[in-house]
Amino acid sequence: MSVSIKSIVDEINRLPDFDQFGTVSSVLGMLIEVDGIDGLLSIGDRCWIITKKTKNLMCQVIGFKNNKALVMPYGALEGISLGCKVLIDPHEPVIYPHVSWLGRVINAFGEPIDDKGPLLKGSKPCLIQNNPPEAHKRQRLGDKIDLGVRVMNSFLSLCKGQRMGIFAGSGVGKSTLLSMMARHTTADVNLIGLIGERGREAREFIEDDLGERGMERSVVVVATSDEPPLVRRQAAYLTMAVAEYFRDQNNDVLCLMDSVTRFAMAQREISLSMGEPPATRGYTPTVFAELPRLLERAGPGVLDQGTITGIFSVLVEGDDYNEPISDSVRGIIDGHVILDRAIAERGRYPAVNILKSVSRTLPDCNSNEQNKIIERAKKLVSIYEDMAELIRLGAYREGSDPKVDEAIHYYESIEGFISQRKNEYTSLDDCYSNLASILDLVYEPEALSKNINELPKPSG
Repeated sequence: MSVSIKSIVDEINRLPDFDQFGTVSSVLGMLIEVDGIDGLLSIGDRCWIITKKTKNLMCQVIGFKNNKALVMPYGALEGISLGCKVLIDPHEPVIYPHVSWLGRVINAFGEPIDDKGPLLKGSKPCLIQNNPPEAHKRQRLGDKIDLGVRVMNSFLSLCKGQRMGIFAGSGVGKSTLLSMMARHTTADVNLIGLIGERGREAREFIEDDLGERGMERSVVVVATSDEPPLVRRQAAYLTMAVAEYFRDQNNDVLCLMDSVTRFAMAQREISLSMGEPPATRGYTPTVFAELPRLLERAGPGVLDQGTITGIFSVLVEGDDYNEPISDSVRGIIDGHVILDRAIAERGRYPAVNILKSVSRTLPDCNSNEQNKIIERAKKLVSIYEDMAELIRLGAYREGSDPKVDEAIHYYESIEGFISQRKNEYTSLDDCYSNLASILDLVYEPEALSKNINELPKPSG
């Protein structure tokens, strides 16, 4: 039996034996009340409203009130009226990923939107809202992953299965940095979720930033800012579901999500619509409960599985790095990259502030020699930044402090090393060799980084 015929047969076998209906009894804002479904629906289930003018509208159950289901639509409300029939979908919200999805662009429902024809469906269902692996069964982090970006490879090294956040205000270069890593990484598969971003930027990101080389081993999930909040939230969940499918095939997956803040905003809209009281800055308690459920799905798998290395961008409102979403995400993940608007304004990209950024696998994942190189570079940058105002005003006199003189000597070279065009690639070992050369240090490439799993066990 051919693959296409088997997919059709599997789809037919999933059809229900009979249909069950309810009726629309109230519409208030984005919230629809459905009557006549006692005991037939639960939170997270889907249903279809059969409208009179437009095509049927998919909805999701988000709550219950007075023996009625509260549902929210995945689309516009035009055509819905009181008494409309509501068809209950008996299936659990799942998708059927397939390895042929590589190189494709899909929406929040796992449907193709790239005009390349239909997608093949796999045989194994994957839950869209899945739970992460049990903590005691997960493997530890693997060895370092080459991202091809000098500032990340050297100052903020990532291990396979690590989760990192990129924090920045609008227009500081989050998307460009993500695209550089997607294009140059040595990971087996890229999963890229564009959540609530500008519609015009999707094609630019895919064609210009990601490029043909990056797209070959990527699956891109797109939900633009004009789509309903349920769609934007589901796009984030679906990104993780597809990443988990490829992880289960023993692949090392790089999952890039832009942005977690848009996911949180979508969840806030949903929660406020159903009457949940706002808490910090209008964000509801459910938002802070859903963030770890999403982010914890990235990380190492269990035995005989691969890893999901997660890099999540966080849009910082008003350049306040301690606003609620930033603060919450930073406490969940394994490191943070701070993009500084002041650095971007002086023309250095990626605008990473290496003094404020942290990777929590350092220094353990590096060799002693590699740690010495990056520690010396950061110390020189720190000394220069402390004296920057005096230096720029001409108030500092050369020879006053040998350490400051040394920092001034190396600063521009270090800045030039960090600066990188989006189509440039520098390998992991070359990053350390080049930085050592700039600092007049000797680096032996054979002094390889350590696997974090091979660290010495504590005595006693």
